[in-house]
Order: sequence, then C-alpha cells, then structure tokens
Amino acid sequence: MDEREIMDRNGAVEALFTAPESGAPPDRRETIEVVDGGIAGDRYRRGSGHFQLDACAVTVVAAEAIDAVREETGIDVSDGRHRRNVVVRGFGTGMDDLLDASVRVGDALLRPTRRRPPCAHVEAVAGEAGLATALRNRGGLCCDVLESGAVAVDDAVAIERADPRRAGEAIVERLRDRSTDSGV
Repeated sequence: MDEREIMDRNGAVEALFTAPESGAPPDRRETIEVVDGGIAGDRYRRGSGHFQLDACAVTVVAAEAIDAVREETGIDVSDGRHRRNVVVRGFGTGMDDLLDASVRVGDALLRPTRRRPPCAHVEAVAGEAGLATALRNRGGLCCDVLESGAVAVDDAVAIERADPRRAGEAIVERLRDRSTDSGV
C-alpha cells in the first residue's frame, strides 16, 4: 500500500474502555479524555497496569480483529475483556499501516509505536482459555499521546501524517518509476 492509499484510509471509534486498576473489569465508556501519559482514570495512567514496565499510554485494537476472534473461536470479547482502550473500525485486523503514523482519534492525536501482543494475563482476567493465541498478530497497538483531547464513540479516526519512513520510500519509488518511464 503506498502513502496516498494509507492517508486516504479512515475509520471510526466503535468502543472505548478503561479499567481503574490492574485486573479490574473494563468499564465501557461513551467518552474518554486522552491526556499526557494516557487516559484520565485508566490503570496505566495511574501506574497500576499489569505490565507497568512495558506500559502503553493508550492501546488501540481493530474491531475487525475482535470480530475475527469471535468468528474463528467463538470467544466474544467485545465487552472489553481484550483489555485495550480504543476499538476502531476501518483499518483491518492488524493495523500495521498505522505504526509510526500520526493518527487523529476524535480530538486527540496519537502515534502508534509498536504492536501490543496479548499475554496469558489477558486470558486469566477475561476467563477465556485460548484468547491470547486468538489475538496473536492482531492484539492492537501501543500509542503515545501527541496531543490531548476528548474521544467519543463514533468519532472519526484518520491518519494525519503517514510514517515518515513509508513516505520516503514512496517518494523514492515514484522517482524510480519516473526515471524508468523517461528512459533515464
């Protein structure tokens, strides 16, 4: 997928979740406030998440991934037991095209920095054997907060700036194509 195709992709917030402390059941929210360092009221912002040493300010997962897990295994974690904060639809199951891009989610601006693989802990708190395996390669992304802002269910999700490396690769490819077309 080239830079223009990536930039033209849009999605929407389908669901929002926070948990006040490690292991607590997720609370479904209609709105959240993304602030420096995370989400107001969430366990990781408070410093009580299970993987505090490898904490993410905000976690994002694809609704398509949650759908695929349900279809393939019968495990339905649409209630937030996947332990991710923001569920978005419109970017596919893996969302790797969002890595290192700047992504507008509602009023907040996020930068997905790495995949957030599932762990055995998610199975324990969700009470679903096999969930970690089912979420492998589609467990969502860790995001840094670039700009604070409110996020609500049904808010738009759009890439504002593609990953600079991908943009550079696309420019090189266009230049290469032009030189080939012109016989240079």
